Amino acid sequence: MKQILTIAFVFCVSILVAQKKVAPDTRLAGLDAELQKVLDTWKTPGFAVAIVEKNKIIYAKGFGYRDYESRQPVTPNTLFAIGSCSKAFTSAVLGQLRNEKKLELEDKPSKYIPELQFFNDNMTNNIRVRDLMSHRTGLPRHDYSWYLFPSDSKDSLIQRIAYQEPFAEVREKYYYNNFMFLAQGVIAEKITGKTWEENISERFFKPLGMNRSNLSITELQKADDVALGYGLENESTIKKMDYYHIAGMAPAGSINSSVNEMSNWVITWINGGKFNGKEIIPAGYRSEAISSQMVVGAALPDKTNADLHLSNYGYGWFLSSYKGHYRVEHGGNIDGFSASTSFFPSDSVGIVVLVNQNGSSVPSVVRNIISDRMLKVKATDWNKVLKERLDKAMQEQKKAAAAVTSNKVKGTKPSHSLTEFTGRYSNPAYGTFTITLDRDSLFANFKRMKLWLGHHHYDVFNSFAIKNGKADTAASSTQFQFLGNEAGEISKVAVKLEPALPRPVEFKRTPVKIDVNESDLQRYVGEYELGGMVARFFIKNGALRLVVPSQPEYELVPTGKHRFSIKGLDGFRVEFVETNNSFAESIFHQPNGTFKAKRKQ
Repeated sequence: MKQILTIAFVFCVSILVAQKKVAPDTRLAGLDAELQKVLDTWKTPGFAVAIVEKNKIIYAKGFGYRDYESRQPVTPNTLFAIGSCSKAFTSAVLGQLRNEKKLELEDKPSKYIPELQFFNDNMTNNIRVRDLMSHRTGLPRHDYSWYLFPSDSKDSLIQRIAYQEPFAEVREKYYYNNFMFLAQGVIAEKITGKTWEENISERFFKPLGMNRSNLSITELQKADDVALGYGLENESTIKKMDYYHIAGMAPAGSINSSVNEMSNWVITWINGGKFNGKEIIPAGYRSEAISSQMVVGAALPDKTNADLHLSNYGYGWFLSSYKGHYRVEHGGNIDGFSASTSFFPSDSVGIVVLVNQNGSSVPSVVRNIISDRMLKVKATDWNKVLKERLDKAMQEQKKAAAAVTSNKVKGTKPSHSLTEFTGRYSNPAYGTFTITLDRDSLFANFKRMKLWLGHHHYDVFNSFAIKNGKADTAASSTQFQFLGNEAGEISKVAVKLEPALPRPVEFKRTPVKIDVNESDLQRYVGEYELGGMVARFFIKNGALRLVVPSQPEYELVPTGKHRFSIKGLDGFRVEFVETNNSFAESIFHQPNGTFKAKRKQ
């Protein structure tokens, strides 16, 4: 009887436990509706969000569409490009290598990459590995160097650094720089003998169960449940954007992941570098990485947000104080995508927001809305505040664009015919592009972009991206200023590609060689009297050549109708004057003047 009563008692207790419901998390009450409002306010195709507390995900959901046209919904497993949220992964590889006694952060980068040189000896001699990790080398971004001139070769991109001009002394000022994270990835490659991609996959993806995360657009396009990227045209129309293949710059921002898998990464950081009890990130490095290594800016509290202050940088992480709570965070932006990865180490709370919208404020809006809830602080209407802030910034941008238009000097025209602006333009810190003439318009042709050059005034042209076969003149314009040499020909173009530098970046012009058959070249052959001496033109190895007394033999490169540049002599060219279907005169254009030569009979 006693045994029966005991069993009955245990049974009754089990029923009571089963009937007892887990109390809902009041911090998340109404969150779905609030985030849906964000989606609508910002005209966003879609986003996913995950909230981590201690060692588990307590909320994960998708909003809107990963494929806006076909109305495919976002899920917590949807893959997005996370952009610069990749940086903490890259630096953490070096943290592991230091723990393995294979690297010291006080080493010179050239110890591991001998070919890595900087703009001057002071930089080369004084920059250390930890400076690369905290954006304090004195280099500005120089982002157009990789964005407009991409390369699959990490080594070729590394070689450009030697020509990239600094804006400050080493460790004098903070300035965000993607090339320095490329360098970190290459350092790890040299030490391990494995690619950066292999290092990330083996050291983080596999132990963290990030099985669907990948490291290139090529891999992304092969996966399922993948987000397409979008932009917002005219502040109202959602337009699909092409993926950007970040190629050799991968260590700075090529990871593609989901909020569910990124949550495992955040859990690791919250829990002292451990995941499921196993150390993934060395504890010492974890503490150092989320400690202040460089001051980003003053970030003083203001009247509007007195509880928001501090702006520093660790290793691959931004550091700030959010309403009295220490926040570690990094954003990410790449064509069609925006992201935020953040956590509050003292509160054991983490938030991941991934968005398929270009340059979007949504990651910050969602992150802050959730932070207020999870930290139980006074809520701010971030959806309203940040929207008003963006609208104001857009108005200022329009004013700036109008100011560029207003400085136009009317009634001017280019100093040369448009064909004389064409050619190859090169800068060793960036790369090479071409300017071509199509009917009556100039176009700047980059590997992944084509710009229409519309005349502004004198030899200054505005540039506009070509979209759907038309120039997007509503977008802001970067100006191309063409410059001449002493001979009067167009020799270079200056483009303001790096705002931190006082001068535009200059690209040297090389005329594009045109094909001229040997029978046509034969018409120029002969001797021409030039200032008391004889200039002789002849054909050798299929090319027109020039010999002037007491000078070496020169090859002439055809660049236009009856026009040639002298190979190896910048600013020297020859033009043949046609009269009655023959050439009785040639004109030598040189930096010290223009000289005519009569053909000898």
